[in-house]
Parts: sequence; structure tokens; C-alpha cells
Amino acid sequence: MTSEAVPIRTVVVDDDFMVARLHSSTVARLDGFEVVGVASTGGQALAMVKDKRPDLVLLDVYLPDLTGLEVLRRLRGIGVDCDVIVISAARDLDSLRQAMQSGVYQYLVKPFELEELRRRLDEYARHRARMRGQDPGTTVEQEEADRLFRTGSSGRSRTSLPKGISAETVQLVSGALATAGDDGLSATECGEAVGIARSSARRYLEYLVESGAADVRHRYGSAGRPERRYQRAAQ
Repeated sequence: MTSEAVPIRTVVVDDDFMVARLHSSTVARLDGFEVVGVASTGGQALAMVKDKRPDLVLLDVYLPDLTGLEVLRRLRGIGVDCDVIVISAARDLDSLRQAMQSGVYQYLVKPFELEELRRRLDEYARHRARMRGQDPGTTVEQEEADRLFRTGSSGRSRTSLPKGISAETVQLVSGALATAGDDGLSATECGEAVGIARSSARRYLEYLVESGAADVRHRYGSAGRPERRYQRAAQ
């Protein structure tokens, strides 16, 4: 970061004191970031974000008073448009859908290595720098629009996704795998969970296998072809 660069003002929200301190110290050590507040409840988070007007909020879902998603809805309702990275143990698809609908930048599922948080923050900083480099009145062509958008969980630009694969559905299918048990999901089960056709679910699941985000195994029944079962790749 140059001496003239403005740091990314960040608020950390987590009800676990040790986790909040760990995430805050991680953010503070990154070049180009500044921690301007730490909150442990939804009420504190609302007041702090209104007062500090940060660029970025690292937001937990499970808080003692309001959920992080309710905090996010209230902030959006009063016109606060700061960027948000959800960092939570909440793995249910409904939480993921709500977060996506509220325009979160990324959704990071606990537990994870701190290096993963650093990587996501570095990606966010580069994305923000690209956005700040654009004149607000500038018109862009499709290629530039694709470059500025990102998939969220994977960090790939939309131009890197195969034709017919959307970043939003990749997130939903990934979320379904994250909440599946040890037996994983079939394409049919995944389609039902996400709300898409079996054939579409199969296409997305195979894409995640090819990209290394999922594993597949065969379950043999008493008759017929073996069933393909998909699981999130081991971390």
C-alpha cells in the first residue's frame, strides 16, 4: 500500500471473544486494512456500522440477540451499502440464500485456516482496487463487466466459468454439499435441495468435481447402474 492509499476500514462482528480477537489481529496485520471496531452482538454491530461507516464488515450469523442476517437486512434497509463477508458456522442453505440475496461479497464457513481468510481478504482488496479505479460515469463492455464481478466462494471471475454455469448456482450447490451428511448427495437430492432440475444439479456437481471442490464415489445397489454420490472435497 502506498502512503497515499486509503486503508480498507473494517468492522469485525463475532460473539466469541477469542475468535473476534483472532480475526481482528489477522485483518490488522494485512497491508491495506484497518480495524475500526469489534462487536459481539447484533445491536452493537448495527450501532458501530452506522457510526463508523466501514468499507467492509466480517459478519458472524450466530449472535446472542439478532442474527447476523437480520443485522444485514436492517443495514440494507437504511441504505448502508458496505461490503460484507459472512464468516459463520451456519451451513444451512436458507442462510446462504439470504446472504446472497442481501449482496454479501463472500460466505466463509467455519472452521477454516487463517490463511484462507487472508486469501479472501486479499482477493477483496484487489477487487475493490479495480472498482475504485473506474470512473463512476464510465460505461463498460461485457468483458469488463465480467472481470469486475466475482463468484464469491471460489474467487474466480465469471469469465472463467464454463458456459451454462452460473456463479450463484455454484454457491448454492456448494452449500448443499457443505450441509450434506457423510453419505453425500446424489444429483436428484442436490436438485431437490437447491431447487433445480436433476440434470442441472448433475452438471454443477460434475463441475465442482472437475474443479477440485467436490469428490464423487459410486454406491452399488442390488441392481442397475451404480449411483454417483457427491461430497465436498476434504479440506
